[in-house]
Amino acid sequence: MKHDPGQFQKLPSPLPAGERVVWQGRPTFKGLALRAFHIREVGIYFGLLLMWRLWSNWSNGASLSEATTSALWLIAPAISGIAILAVLAWLFRRSSCYTITNRHVLLHFGVALPITMTIPLTKIASAALRTYRDGSGDIPLKLADHDRASYLLLWPHIRPWRLRLSEPMLRSVPDAALVAARLAEVLSGQPGPVAVSLSRLAQDRAPVSAVSHSPTTAAA
Repeated sequence: MKHDPGQFQKLPSPLPAGERVVWQGRPTFKGLALRAFHIREVGIYFGLLLMWRLWSNWSNGASLSEATTSALWLIAPAISGIAILAVLAWLFRRSSCYTITNRHVLLHFGVALPITMTIPLTKIASAALRTYRDGSGDIPLKLADHDRASYLLLWPHIRPWRLRLSEPMLRSVPDAALVAARLAEVLSGQPGPVAVSLSRLAQDRAPVSAVSHSPTTAAA
């Protein structure tokens, strides 16, 4: 997998001796805009609201031109709302960087206050993969020590709706299958009693695979 070195961010500190970067990348803008900030749903909401306003005014005796003029006033707030969400998605993408090394997974994020979450590979109990039509995908990480990660602090780099036991997530990474394969390779090579399996996350949001007792590298 080839990458343009210019797109990568510098790591917060030099890697220790013997540690090397296996993969590094950012979330896709499209994935953040559609699946984190839900621009599509907001657009549908305003579209339905516009049609309801048009029908309501016309059914209450307004002429078609008057009803249309009244309904069109919703276009400005609709465009403004969608534009704000798009800008936020762009800012979150620009400030985010995921790094996989042969010892850690690093999530660097934060628009105003940059934060780096460092997850040792030995602390990852299991991982999963959910891909989308454009080849991007989400890779949630289930932690073995059950330390609760802050849902609000990590959002949107966290698996949706897992509030009790939050799971950090590499959200909308490009070429997700290849990234998952890289992660599976480094996870399967970890020593110790915790062996990790990487499974595919079903489209119906099936649970992540359980910890296995033998190293497993699943085809991503």
